[in-house]
Amino acid sequence: MHTRTVGSVFACALFCGMLVPSGAHASRIKDLCTVQGAQENTLTGVGLVVGLAGTGDGNEDALRRQQRLLERLQIDVDQVDGLNSENIAVVVVDATYPPFAKQGTRIDVRVNALYDCESLQGGTLLQTMLYGIDGEVYAVAQGPLSVGGFSTRAGGAGVTQNHVTVARIPMGATIESEIPSTITDGERITLQLKRPDFITANKIQMAINGEFQEGVAAALGPGAINVRIPADRQNDLVSFMAAVQDISVEPDFPARVVINERTGTLVIGGEVIIRPCQVAHGNLTLEVATTPLVSQPAPLSEGQTVVTEVTDLRAIQEKGYLLPVQGTSASDVAMALNALKVTPRDMISIFQALREAGALDADVEIM
Repeated sequence: MHTRTVGSVFACALFCGMLVPSGAHASRIKDLCTVQGAQENTLTGVGLVVGLAGTGDGNEDALRRQQRLLERLQIDVDQVDGLNSENIAVVVVDATYPPFAKQGTRIDVRVNALYDCESLQGGTLLQTMLYGIDGEVYAVAQGPLSVGGFSTRAGGAGVTQNHVTVARIPMGATIESEIPSTITDGERITLQLKRPDFITANKIQMAINGEFQEGVAAALGPGAINVRIPADRQNDLVSFMAAVQDISVEPDFPARVVINERTGTLVIGGEVIIRPCQVAHGNLTLEVATTPLVSQPAPLSEGQTVVTEVTDLRAIQEKGYLLPVQGTSASDVAMALNALKVTPRDMISIFQALREAGALDADVEIM
């Protein structure tokens, strides 16, 4: 009981420390918005990893790809049956094509085992074409894999650390063809909010107009702001965009409580308000202990040893006190809940009950 009480107090103290707000902080427009037309693109391809230590694929597709590889290298292969696929693996390779990337730019790639490969440790990706959604080749990937873990087996036992069938190749792909990006028609650009919100969009509009002149920015809705390029800045779009993205704005976020019951994680937004109410919370703990009793027969008798079990069942009901709870800020909410002396998992149940009772002015999102 002592250990559990100390753990609960520590968890509540940690929870309270996480909830104390440190004051409002402004964010740059660059961190709140993206520029329309400057989106990222996903590239995907299927390749072959070689050099594995017997942990590769054991299927027909891997053998066929190995045969085609040898044929491209002008090595005659009469029959597939003579090939061994234990040291190769068929993989799916994907990469993110950044906006405004030029030919020759190097980007990171991710490599994922496709079939029954046990580990990609020590492998090397052979030249793999990466295709866009239009079916065109935009990059070529190749290089040694970085797994970030290991897997070893011996004598029927094994040890595995991290996920060894997924790997990365830092700067492992070279862009061969450019994807054109158009962010302006020469007179205006459009900013897209990463989290659409009317209040935040209005604040961004006012901040841009205050930095330049009235009428430069106009919010088209909660998710987009139209920015007119001043006539004297149309020949210097880079410096104008840099100035716009460097403007600081204090964003507005909805009141929300995020719950992850699997991990016992509870996150409370800074705008969460609890209306005046009273909460009592207590835990019911059932402890079942089974003790074996061995009964031996008398010496030189014909009796048998008998094993019986004695079960002890005990129910423990923790006391719950009816306490007033209310809060108009994250710190007030933390202090009110910690007065109940409950763990974060108990707080999850309390927040769900507060939402049902109408005492919580926030959205509850369960992950």
